Amino acid sequence: MTEVTQRYRAIRLVLLIMLWLTLFVLSVKVSVGWTTRSLSVLAESLHTLISSFSTLLSLLTTSATDRPMGREIYGHGKRETVLTLLLAGFLGFACINLLWMTANQFIAANDGANLPFPINASLPLIGVLVMMIATSLGLAFLGLYEARMLNSPSLRFSAGQILKDVGLSLLVLGGLAAVFWDVIWLDLLLAILLVILAVFSNWQVLNWHLPQLVQQSAIAPDVLAQIARHVGGVTHCYRIRSKGIVGRMVYVQMYLILHPDFREVTATIAERIEIAIQERFGPVKVTFYIEEDVLMQQPPSDSRGRNNPGNYQG
Repeated sequence: MTEVTQRYRAIRLVLLIMLWLTLFVLSVKVSVGWTTRSLSVLAESLHTLISSFSTLLSLLTTSATDRPMGREIYGHGKRETVLTLLLAGFLGFACINLLWMTANQFIAANDGANLPFPINASLPLIGVLVMMIATSLGLAFLGLYEARMLNSPSLRFSAGQILKDVGLSLLVLGGLAAVFWDVIWLDLLLAILLVILAVFSNWQVLNWHLPQLVQQSAIAPDVLAQIARHVGGVTHCYRIRSKGIVGRMVYVQMYLILHPDFREVTATIAERIEIAIQERFGPVKVTFYIEEDVLMQQPPSDSRGRNNPGNYQG
């Protein structure tokens, strides 16, 4: 197992831990919001949901490199696009309903009538929220530390989203404390503010992941071919595709033809090519299809389906 492979497995493990813990925090926040009838807590739960979704997209991206290569370069595909559309639809429905409930609360409070959704903030529930904030804070610092150690932009972005969620949770905690002292209007104002911020937060997440949700060429194929041919043993390089953002993360697929004398060092050649690309363009993940020169009696375009090339993931 190469050092590059170990690094990507470590990134996936950290992202998986972050995802499950964030989902746990989300479930507790929703329970606290439903129990207290606090609209600000429910609105802030949307931000935790967005953070969880961002972590999920990052995890699916890194996990996709383990899938067999086929018709498209790995990264985000149809399932991630469908999940994004479902999230956007749910957020739209939730935001409209939260604003409607907040308006009813304001109208009832202004008329001196009983609130349609009476808020019941108790010290035990506030304590539970404090523990969830502490958990998220520790998780964010863990993600930032591992992102620096593993040099993972996706991990750093997901940790940043969780850290932002912690800041908003502290605002909500202050709102619940105010509700405990019968300052109801602060909870309603925070709910409106958090709903508006949820829209911008969701757009920020999509803006980060959007380049990987669509098909595009991140690096010119001829540039990648030139880098590959500079490594000893490579006689030809073709069918090169890349996807992602240079400097953040780029996923590359390429077919290589090696000289027969270099058969025993195939893994080393693939690793050297990936390191050379990484030194020039930043974080990359490359999957190679490798053939021997003696097998290529036909042009490369005619070789698919005839020569059964070997597959090596860098």
